[in-house]
Amino acid sequence: MTEAERMIGTPDTPEGDGAEPERAAGQQGVGERPQPRGKRRIAVLFAVAAFAYLLDLGSKLLVVAKLEHHAPIEIVGDWLKFEAIRNAGAAFGFGEAFTVIFTVIAAAVIVVIARLARKLYSLPWAIALGLLLGGALGNLTDRIFRSPGVFEGAVVDFIAPKHFAVFNLADSAIVCGGILIVLLSFKGLDPDGTVHKD
Repeated sequence: MTEAERMIGTPDTPEGDGAEPERAAGQQGVGERPQPRGKRRIAVLFAVAAFAYLLDLGSKLLVVAKLEHHAPIEIVGDWLKFEAIRNAGAAFGFGEAFTVIFTVIAAAVIVVIARLARKLYSLPWAIALGLLLGGALGNLTDRIFRSPGVFEGAVVDFIAPKHFAVFNLADSAIVCGGILIVLLSFKGLDPDGTVHKD
């Protein structure tokens, strides 16, 4: 085959049929995003979510059984107490008139995280999304199964710092996951493991 034929391809070669020539391992085309390496981190995401969810659920069951309708327990003087509160609003007691809306938002967050999991290769993102998922599931469980009714249930809060709103472990997981996502975004790390610089 002459040099000209090799460059333009002929009908009986892959190049001549319009097929893209094979690339060497690790090689990428111009303008393409680098392909993520390593295993997907779905297992880490769901393990973190399960841990956060079970820890939150267990703490709420214990609070309802042992602390509700009882005097608060002082942990660090009056600076930190355990006090059972039923919260119909969002995290930290905001928006009590919009319980159903917050239930829908929590369900939407779970769906979005499940969709992101398909292209998740970053370990820090897996941890962050796992915390968000576990926290959202924890509070959504209260919304569905606790009184006064389905999708209107009040969340059990019990961690009461002085001069601050009462919250629970699900709220803590959501906040920690959110902070981690902001930090990862500032560092330019995407869920698929690639790094970009703006």
